[in-house]
Amino acid sequence: MVRILRTKLKLPSTIMEPFSETTWKYTTSPNPEWTPGSGASNDEWKKYKKIAIDPYDSNREPVDNYKMLISAVVPRPIGFVSTVSTNGMKNLAPFSYFTVMNHDPPIFSLGFSAMTGKYKDTCANILQTGELTISIISEWFLEAANFCAINAPSEIDEWELSGLTPVESQKVKPPHVAESAFSIEAKLVSHHEWKSKSNPELTSGVTCLVEGINFHAREDVVDEEKKILDISKLKPVSRLGGITYGRTTEGYQLPRPSYK
Repeated sequence: MVRILRTKLKLPSTIMEPFSETTWKYTTSPNPEWTPGSGASNDEWKKYKKIAIDPYDSNREPVDNYKMLISAVVPRPIGFVSTVSTNGMKNLAPFSYFTVMNHDPPIFSLGFSAMTGKYKDTCANILQTGELTISIISEWFLEAANFCAINAPSEIDEWELSGLTPVESQKVKPPHVAESAFSIEAKLVSHHEWKSKSNPELTSGVTCLVEGINFHAREDVVDEEKKILDISKLKPVSRLGGITYGRTTEGYQLPRPSYK
């Protein structure tokens, strides 16, 4: 029997309020009276100067760039990736180096770090089998999804650890997540290995481009024409810096300008 030890979180000094349900709402944009050529809505930014940071500085470690980038490029969508190894072992893990890159065909990017010199199980499975599913994470199963990031041995099934429900896919072998309101069946198109700048012999990461070949949307979340998902029901979760996640609870609409 495998014993799982949960890491005790070091919470920030700020007061942590209890999680509460909330409904999606629209607000006005930050400056509804903005006119072309007006620039920023206030001059607060003028009080500070920007400092240059060389990512390859001799005193800077790769992990320093990692910490900076995941706290700067926010919020990031999370790809919840399901794969099956060549020997039939299922794997499930979340990745925030993920986004949609094209719609015709549907192309998605996935990034995997490999600073230990060893590919993550998900990455290895994709490169070996060429198949995967990607599910969108929503509030109602965030804790279970996050637990799949555990550094468990390859022979451990994250589906069992998390208690999430696998659903058989139609066009690929890996199952998708039943709890997710939107899932994608996908196949590998191409990949690229990145070499470390500090140690060129070390593969520091892998980027995979995959094609979505089948979608699964929960009937109450997608519209009747099967084109748009209702964000108030999807309740997507995003990744911020460190171990922080974000909610999507409000937004505002801004029409795209026309040069006419």
